[in-house]
Amino acid sequence: MVIFLKGLKQKNKKMIKIGHRGALGYEPENTLLSFQRAISLSVDMIELDVYACKTGDLVVIHDDRLERTTNGNGYIWEKTIEELRNLDAGKGQKIPTLMEVLNLVDKKTQVNIELKGEGTAKPVAETIASYISQNGWNEGMFLVSSFNHQELKKFKELMPDIRTGALITAIPQDYAKFGQDLNAWSVNLCIEFINQTFVDDAHDRGLKVLVWTVNHPEDIQRMKSLGVDGIFSNFPDRI
Repeated sequence: MVIFLKGLKQKNKKMIKIGHRGALGYEPENTLLSFQRAISLSVDMIELDVYACKTGDLVVIHDDRLERTTNGNGYIWEKTIEELRNLDAGKGQKIPTLMEVLNLVDKKTQVNIELKGEGTAKPVAETIASYISQNGWNEGMFLVSSFNHQELKKFKELMPDIRTGALITAIPQDYAKFGQDLNAWSVNLCIEFINQTFVDDAHDRGLKVLVWTVNHPEDIQRMKSLGVDGIFSNFPDRI
């Protein structure tokens, strides 16, 4: 009976609806158009990716190279902000800066910033601190995540009150212990590897479980049955 009630509680809890790179199923990913679309779909959070370019500006783009999502070529860190702003990121959209996205969001939803490039922890921390002190945001509006756990650790040392999410691609032998060791708020992993044992272990350690990228209705239902806490989706209105 106890096990049944525990599972029932998990199944009926509110799922955190996260727009993956905005709403990339509808608009060009990581663009202001995509983030605006996600907000219009009443997401609980938007997810975006951050690199620092040659001039030190934080730009919102997923890949370390430009070819897949823009009409440019080369590595992000080799380009100045002026060069990047001249590119088309789809439907005439420009590669936005992190500040432009935060200005667009304007506290309408929470923001998950994924640290993609090395050396992003400090400037992202400085940007978040500025928005908290000068723009009326609070710590609970941010989640900072990364596959680079060293970069994530640096960020946590700089801003211990901001939630962090540790990203992985496969389940480790000790399950969610890595998230606990990093003092993370959540462990974020791919839908291909999620299972009930991992979810239960994470919850037992006081961690949230966020899963990417979940687009099909049957997969969304499966994630709910596992009791995960949040879903990243290209089509967040399906959640």
